[in-house]
Amino acid sequence: MYSALEVAKLCGVVNQTAINWIKNKHLKAFNTPGGQFRVYPADLVEFMRARNIQIPSELQAACGCAGYSPNSLLIVDDDRGLNTVVAKYMEMHIQSLSVFQAFDGFEAGSIMTERLPGIIILDLNLPGIDGFGLCKRIHDSEKFGKPAIIVITALESEEIDEKVKELGVQCFMKKPLDLAKLSDVVKNLVEK
Repeated sequence: MYSALEVAKLCGVVNQTAINWIKNKHLKAFNTPGGQFRVYPADLVEFMRARNIQIPSELQAACGCAGYSPNSLLIVDDDRGLNTVVAKYMEMHIQSLSVFQAFDGFEAGSIMTERLPGIIILDLNLPGIDGFGLCKRIHDSEKFGKPAIIVITALESEEIDEKVKELGVQCFMKKPLDLAKLSDVVKNLVEK
């Protein structure tokens, strides 16, 4: 369990800010018999994920979510050649990034649950669960950690851009991909 002061230190804010989060019911907490606030690790992680606050490794370990990494990338595309090229390019140009690959929606769901990547590059036209379905699941659930999503697609429709933005997508790119531009977008997300 963490005190309000410990929460403040982990989140990089002053003590009063953490107390305000608790009092305003943004962060779940309980009172000790002495009137002090205490926060369970899992509640703090959920709060931090929802606000894209980087989660320190000691907190990840305390709540059993040590797999979460804001500096990890999951590439989801059934085109194995493109998927591999994007993975190699990202590994070469962003050394601090851990890169995972999935080739369909089901495999992506499994990796998202196990690894909790901080960024997802997602093709919309996938076998099994399509990209729209994955976006909706990520958007509607806390269990994936609210990763940043970059949608890539060869689909032609003016409605697609608007539809994916409603699902919390940070960036939308058309195929064929400009790998340098895609890498810049990922770097900016890693540095946030």
